Amino acid sequence: MQALERLSREQYSGATKAAVYVVLDNVRSALNVGSVFRSADAFRCESIFLCGITAIPPDREINKTALGATETVSWKYYHETSEAISILKAQGVKVFAIEQAAGSLFLDQFIAESNERYAFVFGNEVDGVTQEVVDTCDGCLEIPQFGTKHSLNVAVCAGIVLYHTAGRLHIQRN
Repeated sequence: MQALERLSREQYSGATKAAVYVVLDNVRSALNVGSVFRSADAFRCESIFLCGITAIPPDREINKTALGATETVSWKYYHETSEAISILKAQGVKVFAIEQAAGSLFLDQFIAESNERYAFVFGNEVDGVTQEVVDTCDGCLEIPQFGTKHSLNVAVCAGIVLYHTAGRLHIQRN
């Protein structure tokens, strides 16, 4: 840990977090949930909101891929994703669905501002972010893709978005 300049759990809990929240909208796979926890830890995100059918800790499959990140990243469960979004918006957080939609902004064109707080909603592995949830968001961000497939794994998608936003917010501070 020391050679890699990684934080201990105690240091992590007191460290400044990026003003970034992750919302998982009915993510089916507990392995994907664990991977998102690990990415949220890597980029020191504020919190994860687990919604609907999304698995919650403690869970053996989450632990398999989270590798302890469920102990460092704060999280909350909401039965309805719309409830989580309402709470975030009431706190002044800008909420973006990560979804291919008409009018979406490509991720590489999105610049996170250090004086703002952001939440990113990631959807179900088959159906994506529900339309009801998309309609409540401030906008949609899309990761440009150039191959034959039309989507990315939700955990991979979260890693890309969190690096682009939370990672850059940390870099801007240093």
